[in-house]
Amino acid sequence: MRIRVLVPRGSLAVAVALTLFASPAAAQVTPAAGYVPPDDTPSIRVGATIFADYTVQQKPKIFDVDNNEVTSNAFNVTRAYINVTGNLSHIIAFRVTPDIVRESTTGSALNGSLTFRLKYAYAQFNLDDWMTRGSWVRLGMQQTPWVDFMESIWRYRFQGTIFEDREGFLSSSDVGVSFRYNFSGNYGDIHSGFYNGETYSRSESNDQKAFMIRGTFRPLHVHEIFRGLRFTGFYDHDAYVKNAERERAIAAVTFEHPHLNAAFDYLWSTDQPRAAAAEVDARGFSVWATPRFSDGWEAIIRLDQLEPNTDLDARKTRVIGGVSYWFQLQGSVTTALLFDVENVEYDDYAPARPTERRFALHMLVNF
Repeated sequence: MRIRVLVPRGSLAVAVALTLFASPAAAQVTPAAGYVPPDDTPSIRVGATIFADYTVQQKPKIFDVDNNEVTSNAFNVTRAYINVTGNLSHIIAFRVTPDIVRESTTGSALNGSLTFRLKYAYAQFNLDDWMTRGSWVRLGMQQTPWVDFMESIWRYRFQGTIFEDREGFLSSSDVGVSFRYNFSGNYGDIHSGFYNGETYSRSESNDQKAFMIRGTFRPLHVHEIFRGLRFTGFYDHDAYVKNAERERAIAAVTFEHPHLNAAFDYLWSTDQPRAAAAEVDARGFSVWATPRFSDGWEAIIRLDQLEPNTDLDARKTRVIGGVSYWFQLQGSVTTALLFDVENVEYDDYAPARPTERRFALHMLVNF
């Protein structure tokens, strides 16, 4: 059966014209892009971090049980993490990390043994669906804003911690809740939170909470060389007990480049252990650089100086120098060897303290 369509003569030109104009227009219409849902498949990853070393303490000498003057030397394992990380969905992530510590409790059956304790255990709620990518909220035992930031630049925690951690002003982990907002365009970020303030190694002992905030700004975020330049400020307000303040403030300039990482940071602190005690103000700074050479070789140069009480003239000066080799491995596996010399002098301390000098071969394994 045939179907005939009758078009009036006057309409034929109109129909042809509409066809000619409609065809190119239809060709320009882009079909709607398909929606790709986020991956909510649960995943779990297990890794490990090992710090080991052989250290010789040239100064001061020590005396053994027979009162012989000897040079202290020892093989040590200073860190052994088991990192369990993963995602329950694209919104919820987690981390659980136990760490080793030397048991030193008098009378303990484990006195002298290396025992595991919890270092990190938190849930992270990613806010990428509502804010800039890299923004999140964490709840639990987690990294503190300053130490976590600086150790992402100072890659030599296996030699020793950063200045503020090593001198006991800050800890790398505490229990609390924190929020990070990542500025768009790689301009920087803000990380703040409320914590117990007792660090991960002690339980909460009072009703006081620590507030910490770090802000980082990258002014030349697209410059070929100076995009690694960042300015950072940090503030920590806490209290030992009611009306007994504990404050830390830090200002820093950091630089990251494929051939050099470097930093300078200055610390101000105030401590008042009891409401009736006098405040003790401390000042200090750390400056370091890690120039990188070809074929995995790298050097470290670091100077720390601390004035533990500004009312006194005492100063503590630490100088570290060394050379390291980073093995060329695939993926996220990292292995390095470091030989370094560390010298610590105590000027005008009362009572006087002897100069410390250590030679060490350090090893890092991370995967």
